[in-house]
Amino acid sequence: MMGSHLSIFKSEAIEALAIKPEGIYVDATLGRGGHSLEIVKQLTSGHLYVFDLDLEAIKESKIRLANYLDKITFCHTNYANIVSVLNTYNIKGVDGILFDLGVYSPQFDTPERGFSYRFNARLDMRMDQSQSLNAYEVVNTYSEEKLKDIFYRFGEERYSNSIVKQIINNRPIETTLELVDVIKKGLPNKVLNSKGHPAKKVFQAIRIEVNKELDSLEKSLNSVVKILNPKGRCVVITFHSLEDRIVKDIFNSVSKAPKMSRRVPLIEEIQLEYKHLTKNVIKVSEEEKETNLRSHSAKLRILEKKE
Repeated sequence: MMGSHLSIFKSEAIEALAIKPEGIYVDATLGRGGHSLEIVKQLTSGHLYVFDLDLEAIKESKIRLANYLDKITFCHTNYANIVSVLNTYNIKGVDGILFDLGVYSPQFDTPERGFSYRFNARLDMRMDQSQSLNAYEVVNTYSEEKLKDIFYRFGEERYSNSIVKQIINNRPIETTLELVDVIKKGLPNKVLNSKGHPAKKVFQAIRIEVNKELDSLEKSLNSVVKILNPKGRCVVITFHSLEDRIVKDIFNSVSKAPKMSRRVPLIEEIQLEYKHLTKNVIKVSEEEKETNLRSHSAKLRILEKKE
């Protein structure tokens, strides 16, 4: 069932896309269709292509977008595949692409999806429930070194080593709350008594690994910026530093001239095709933080292809 779900940066993201009524647009992360609805409302002869790994998200968003289905093509696939999918529709250029990298709320709020440390369920965390790799397999079959690496890189968890030792010693771990208890055994009291849930970082790391989120983001951004039409924009909303770093680096790589030694004579000025419009990243307003608890860490970046 569709409940309350607030699209973060909704007005800012739509404004950033600078929508043309006749343009071709992509919502890379459909979710419940909040951003898609605002995009398609502005289209006349234009068209919107939407992507999501979660069939339930596509199903529910079709209800929300029912009045505009003739202007929307739904694609059940990873956003890493955007360019290849658009090629099948003979779309070679787009006027705007939006990524909202926040998790689809019902995945956390539905206990049986196994995403949340708040509910007890079998470990799962698959956005695409047809894929084989899940959280149970990561926790119970990955090597000690691989788990340490994942928790440190994807969760920025300082106590990865001690947590992983507890996991190895307590396998098999079947459920989310079993995993929470094991994680707590690997943490010092000062962390257990501090603000925030002690399992948050590890659960984030496992989710990223199961769904290959950072690999997909990097692959997708590197490919989609190449199909932007002149004055076309790529707008990305991130929710943690790992995502934002990838977006910032890719946007800068195509919008900034490479550093060269002063000893090398500059034969001609390098002509750059793109402009990073948010070198100072846009952060959530205090008002939005108060109305939407999940918005606190959100950041927005915009890349534009020059004319």
